[in-house]
Amino acid sequence: MRSYLYQILEGSGTLTTGDIVIRIVASAVFGIFIYVSYWYTHAGTTYSKKFNVSLLTLAILTGAVMTVIGNNIALSLGMVGALSIVRFRTAIKDTRDTTYIFWAIMIGICCGVGDYLVAGIGTGVVFIVLLLLGRVNNENRMLLIIRAANEKEVDLEGIVFRYFNRKAILKVKNTTPTHVELIYEMTRRTYMDSYKNEKGIMECLYEQGNVEYVNVVAQSDEISG
Repeated sequence: MRSYLYQILEGSGTLTTGDIVIRIVASAVFGIFIYVSYWYTHAGTTYSKKFNVSLLTLAILTGAVMTVIGNNIALSLGMVGALSIVRFRTAIKDTRDTTYIFWAIMIGICCGVGDYLVAGIGTGVVFIVLLLLGRVNNENRMLLIIRAANEKEVDLEGIVFRYFNRKAILKVKNTTPTHVELIYEMTRRTYMDSYKNEKGIMECLYEQGNVEYVNVVAQSDEISG
């Protein structure tokens, strides 16, 4: 009984050099799919080449760690204890980045234990899904920012109401003794519909006089870090 428990704790079998190379190389190969997918779906201001390379190396490192651990319970518990004292702080600029981190870890774990079929099928399905849907950007919300003299507040609110027919929601009103700043939120479609009028919304606002600026901002899911 003691020998059986000792065998479980120590792990059974020893990997050959060929097995180790195959598992780590497989992690790198599947990691390339992560690299390509991240590069394609994040083509824009959110793309970070350093983070993309980190995803590839994360898959390789996870595969190497899992190869070392294998089915050795004692070693796995020691590894968990060692990693628990390390605090990882990564600036996530896009909510999709979390998906890629877990994808890289999944590949490393599967390849590290020699389950290439799960790694291959999982990678293929995730790759196709992100390839088809990964470039969807949530930039449908628009902000209309108006700063003008206090006495123009009522006139400006009337113009916005007339152009957008209650579809523009007043989110913020900032005031000073001399000026007022109005921030409206609306959909992109609502904003584009305003161009159907003979005169543009900005032109009409500036005609009121004492308008310092009118800004239009497209909101996105990017998080600055």
